[in-house]
Amino acid sequence: MPTIETAPTTREAGDAARWAALAARDASADGRFVYAVRSTGVYCRPSCPSRAARPENVAFHATCADAEAAGFRPCRRCRPNEASLGARRAEAVARACRLIEAAETVPALDALARAAGLSPFHFHRVFKGVTGVTPRAYAEARRAARVAAGLPRADSVTAALYEAGYSTASRFYAGAAGRLGMAPRAYRRGGSGETIRFAVGPCSLGAVLVAATARGVCAILLGDDPDALLRDLEDRFPNADLAGGDAGFEALVAQVVGLVEAPGRPVDLPLDIGGTAFQQRVWEALRKIPAGTTASYTDIARVLGVPGAVRAVARACGANALAVAIPCHRVVRADGALSGYRWGIARKRDLLAREGVDR
Repeated sequence: MPTIETAPTTREAGDAARWAALAARDASADGRFVYAVRSTGVYCRPSCPSRAARPENVAFHATCADAEAAGFRPCRRCRPNEASLGARRAEAVARACRLIEAAETVPALDALARAAGLSPFHFHRVFKGVTGVTPRAYAEARRAARVAAGLPRADSVTAALYEAGYSTASRFYAGAAGRLGMAPRAYRRGGSGETIRFAVGPCSLGAVLVAATARGVCAILLGDDPDALLRDLEDRFPNADLAGGDAGFEALVAQVVGLVEAPGRPVDLPLDIGGTAFQQRVWEALRKIPAGTTASYTDIARVLGVPGAVRAVARACGANALAVAIPCHRVVRADGALSGYRWGIARKRDLLAREGVDR
C-alpha cells in the first residue's frame, strides 16, 4: 500500500479521495475500490500494509474483477478478493462464541483459539476487540444468562446453577448481585421476597418513576402515563413486593427530580446497576461524559477499545433504565444529529438544552 503525501495534480477529483484513502490506509474504503501496482502485477485493498509503490505505477479499479480483467492478481497479504480482515475476525469470534454457548463448561482458551484458527494470545486480543469483553467474561455472562433463564423453572437455585455449568454454587454467588440486580433466589421467583420501593411523581418532562432496592436506585423511568411506568416496573419484577416509599424515600425521589430539572449537576445517588459486563462498561463510559457535552456511539466504542461495536453500544444505551443518572441523552449520532432515545427525542433535546447544548 503506497504511502503518498499528495495525489498527482492530474488526477480527477474522484481519484483524489482514493489517494487520500491510500495515504491513510483507510480500512473503511475497503470494498469501494482496489488499486493495482504495475511493477508487481498485483492489486490490493486501500488498507493493505504492503510497501509503498510509486504513484506512476498505481492504477485504480472499481472491483476485483476489473483489476483481474486488466491482468493483475490479488495480493497475498491483504487478500482483496476475500472477506475483509474485520469480517474474518468477526466470523472467527462468532465460531468461538457458538462454542462457548454450546459447551456445558467454559472451554479452555487454547481450544477456543484453535476453533478460531488463531494463536491463544492473538485470539484473546481479537475476541476482546470484537466483543468488548474477554472470552472468560463472555462465558461467565452467558452462564449467568442461563441461570437467569433457568431459575423460574428449576427445582432449586442450586439445580439451576449446576444446569448452567457452575461446578460450585459459590462461584456464581460471588458476583450474582451485580449480574442479576438482586439475590438469585429472589430473581428466580420474579423478585419474590425482594422489596422494591417506588414512587411516581410529576416533573417538567412529564411523569417520573423512581424505584430502589436496598442497594440503591434500580430504575428512573420517564413518560407521560404514570400507570404505564408502573406496569413497566411490574413486568420487570412481577412477584416483587412493590412498596410505596416512606418519607425518606420521598427525599430520594426529590433528589432524582432535581437531577431531571438540572441534569448537569453531579450525580450523588446510590445505584443498583445490573446488566451484562459489556453494558456496564458502556454505562460507566456514559457517566464520564461531562455535562454540557456530547459523544457519538462511535466515540464510546473507541473509548472502550472496540471501534467495531457501535451497534452494541447503541443497544446498551437503549437498555439503560436509569434516565439522567446514566446520561445516555448525551450520546448522539456521528453527524451530531439526535438519535433514538428510550424516553423520546423531545425529552432528549430538552435535557441537552438544560445543559447548554443546542440541538
